[in-house]
Amino acid sequence: MKGSLELTRVAIVGLGLMGGSLAAALKERNACQEVWGIARRKETIDEALQRGFIDKGTCKLANGVKGADVVVLATPVRVIIELIHELSPLLPSGCLLMDMGSTKREVIKAMGALPPHIQPLGGHPMCGKETSGLAAAEANLYEGAIFVLTPLPRTSQEALDLAKELVKAVGARPLVVEAERHDRLVAAISHLPYLLSLALVMTAEEVAAEDDLVWKLAASGFRDTSRLAASGVTMMLDVLVTNREAVEEMLARFRGQMDRLEKALKLGEEKRLRRLIESARRQRTEQLRGATR
Repeated sequence: MKGSLELTRVAIVGLGLMGGSLAAALKERNACQEVWGIARRKETIDEALQRGFIDKGTCKLANGVKGADVVVLATPVRVIIELIHELSPLLPSGCLLMDMGSTKREVIKAMGALPPHIQPLGGHPMCGKETSGLAAAEANLYEGAIFVLTPLPRTSQEALDLAKELVKAVGARPLVVEAERHDRLVAAISHLPYLLSLALVMTAEEVAAEDDLVWKLAASGFRDTSRLAASGVTMMLDVLVTNREAVEEMLARFRGQMDRLEKALKLGEEKRLRRLIESARRQRTEQLRGATR
């Protein structure tokens, strides 16, 4: 493993929003020696080359990772797990294999079976958009964002340091978190909001079957709170399936909070309802003050 990021060849598997933005950020900042892109479609490679996001690209996985110092998997989670097994005999000795999946426990489990000559490390940048694909990629996507790193017991300090250097090079802030802890926490602040967004749209759709004027009346409040429902279906389905237990826990907690609000409203307890509203407003303001994402 080369000690400095600027001496490395980075190969990114998957050139959608996250992978394309990572490639763009590395290229724009001249952070590494060379950036390779690997995608299923030649049109994606051509677009990435045209936009200056990568130095070279290929649709063949073996060709793309050959000689790479760092390989980053930027695909939906269940594809990441498949790729880990496929890459096992293809990666050179000392190669750092990272991923950018939204859940970590199943990914880390798969990485644990890699041969000892590969350095595995889980990763999850806490940023994104509801739009997907290379067309939505931008070099400043990671600027100021927390980038979670979940090392395995076998991950060397040198590999972790190289990953931290890569994260900082694209403008993000590395944070080392254990995989199960990560999955439980993101279930509360990422996966649960997605399901709530879906439920809002489904509720409005149900109301619209009775009176379709509801869609004409939907303004910024509904658009803001339902935004996540427009997220990529495959990506989010993989997230939910690979983090089911934690998501179920957070759904149960949410139902409990909804019951509190419903009870206060049903009983006409205006003072109690005010306290609940004020408490949530205060927590939202204080806890997220200064957050960039």
